[in-house]
Amino acid sequence: MPVSFSLSPEQEQLKHGARQFAEAHLRDLADAVRAEPDPLRRALLARPAFEKAVEAGFLKGFVPVPFGGAAGGGVDAAILIEEWAAHSPDFVISMAGPLIALAPVYQVGTPEQIERFVAPFLADAGAPVAAMAYSEPGGSANFDLPAPAEGTRTTAVDDGDHWVVNGRKAWASHLPGWDGDGPDVMTIVCRTPGGVSLVVAEREHLAGHIEVEQYYDLPGLRGCLTARIRLVDVRVPKANLLGAEGQGVELTRNAFVGSGASIGTFAVAAMRRAFDVAHRFATTERRGGAVPIIEHQSVADVLADAKARIEAVRLLSWRALDAALSGHPSGLEWALHAKVFGSETGVDVINDLIKLVGVSAYDHDFPLVRYLNDALAYPVIEGSNIGVRRRQMQALLTGEGYDALAASGMS
Repeated sequence: MPVSFSLSPEQEQLKHGARQFAEAHLRDLADAVRAEPDPLRRALLARPAFEKAVEAGFLKGFVPVPFGGAAGGGVDAAILIEEWAAHSPDFVISMAGPLIALAPVYQVGTPEQIERFVAPFLADAGAPVAAMAYSEPGGSANFDLPAPAEGTRTTAVDDGDHWVVNGRKAWASHLPGWDGDGPDVMTIVCRTPGGVSLVVAEREHLAGHIEVEQYYDLPGLRGCLTARIRLVDVRVPKANLLGAEGQGVELTRNAFVGSGASIGTFAVAAMRRAFDVAHRFATTERRGGAVPIIEHQSVADVLADAKARIEAVRLLSWRALDAALSGHPSGLEWALHAKVFGSETGVDVINDLIKLVGVSAYDHDFPLVRYLNDALAYPVIEGSNIGVRRRQMQALLTGEGYDALAASGMS
């Protein structure tokens, strides 16, 4: 992106449109989700808002322009994510499934595969969803280990013109789809005779072959339809293999670059809401004293430090999403910084704001704990910081010829 820190008129319009949609549809949805105790029922509450977002053309904004969508640059994506995630981050995660699931399709798909797999997400009605079936029960940080090591445990067995897929998957939003018969498109990380590979199962292949073992009752991101499932004899045409057998490790890692970069923006949204609550508290509450507590230097210092870190992560995340979605050579490094620094800063900032408010914040009816529970997810989703993302950063730092100035353009 050009070195400018002002939004263009088009980005201002995007910001206001996204904010209006969020205030009209996502604020009430978030309240309803908090009131519903059952994890499946509360996830299904999102469907009407999802359908309205599709009608408004927002889903096409998650598909790149060369493939028929309307996705802009990384800053545009960050603006939309922040405005929506400020009200309902779980809704954004649910709707953004195509960003990950279709990334390998864009990279190596044939023209026929691209047309067929992308088509559901160019719709003007309905509630099409996609899932990247990567994580497995027991963890997938070492999914790339070759046989006979454990690695990826889901298998795709050669059966004539089809692959027969069996295995268990977890954590990706909408693995069961809205009704238990699967999403419109599921990109499955599995082991074929040629190694870790990706095959795309469509809804017609999945229906009747998914067993939902558990709907997760998450402490944060409460509205995400998150489950552990078993794939049972899913027959996928051979033509649905993406790229070549054994190419799945590379394709899977690449698929999570953009989503990793986006986590910084999710953290910004949580910090932004938490800051508003804490600032309002500090400027109106005296806590038995003579003046609002913001008049005390220690309180003002916490707020000033929090605001600085929010702004730093926002700009970092803009740069990271821009680099990731434009294919910049340093996109992975920027994405890793946004994911690790952004997510861990989010937890630290909100925790500091809770300490500022004091014991009143330790209450379900006070919103700060809600934002902390969301923020606690960000260091561990989209590739956990310790198990995956810091290892990737280590690999960059130890790579031959690593240039510490290259990502910034200052080398």
